[in-house]
Amino acid sequence: MRARRPGAPLLRRTRIAGLVLLAGLASAAAAQAASGDGRPPVPAMGPSLRSAVDFRSGESIGTIVIRKNEKALYLVTAPSKALRYRISVGRDGFGWTGTVKVGAKKEWPEWRPPAQMRGRQAGLPEFVPAGPYNPLGARALYLYRQGKDTLYRIHGTNDPKGVGFDGTSGCFRLTNTDVVDLFRRVPVGAKVIVE
Repeated sequence: MRARRPGAPLLRRTRIAGLVLLAGLASAAAAQAASGDGRPPVPAMGPSLRSAVDFRSGESIGTIVIRKNEKALYLVTAPSKALRYRISVGRDGFGWTGTVKVGAKKEWPEWRPPAQMRGRQAGLPEFVPAGPYNPLGARALYLYRQGKDTLYRIHGTNDPKGVGFDGTSGCFRLTNTDVVDLFRRVPVGAKVIVE
């Protein structure tokens, strides 16, 4: 009878898991090559960074309260309750406060960077079509003040590691998973308070 090496079953499972992972990567690479467009793989939707929390605000159910210093967006769901989403906010010089409304909502929005942004960032296109490579991500809520588009958005991102920082040009960025959830909960006309 042969003596079994300690850890042999673990080593075997590790090898099998590695082969499965390699097969998955090869399959993804093959799918990308078959598409022939040379584009990177479609980005993942990202994790949910949402939690139900106690929240005292005195605001009506359905109101969004953005607390920039916390890098958090709260959706009031009941008296003293809210859903809290982790967000990115405007970097230095691009923060703002005030009360606005959700004036429009779009699934897989297209993006037209404002002329001022294109002036600051050479190489930005005038137009980015809707889809998974668009920097606005899976959904966008368009923020309006007195019936006019502010050009600021609550939107998703194709880079979930880019959530939780001061890094935008004044918009509020969530993971795609979370912006899809928020999008279905918030109607056009909802009040948005930015503190």
